[in-house]
Amino acid sequence: MEFKSVNEIRTAVEENVGKEVTLKADKGRKRIVTKNGVILDAFPSVFTIKVNNDFNTERTVSYSYSDVLTSTVKLQIKN
Repeated sequence: MEFKSVNEIRTAVEENVGKEVTLKADKGRKRIVTKNGVILDAFPSVFTIKVNNDFNTERTVSYSYSDVLTSTVKLQIKN
């Protein structure tokens, strides 16, 4: 997904609530975490994703739309 504004990102996330995604998050110092999850909800400034940890436990993480805009977080919607 390539976006030009936070509003475009918010709209795309809202349209895909409930769908499975692959999440790539840059944690700094060349650490990139890749997880699979489901978009739970979209709020005015953040969105939440339910991911499965390595130990088969579910966890909810939240990211801001600006994280996606600055490519700190990359989302890929699964078909």
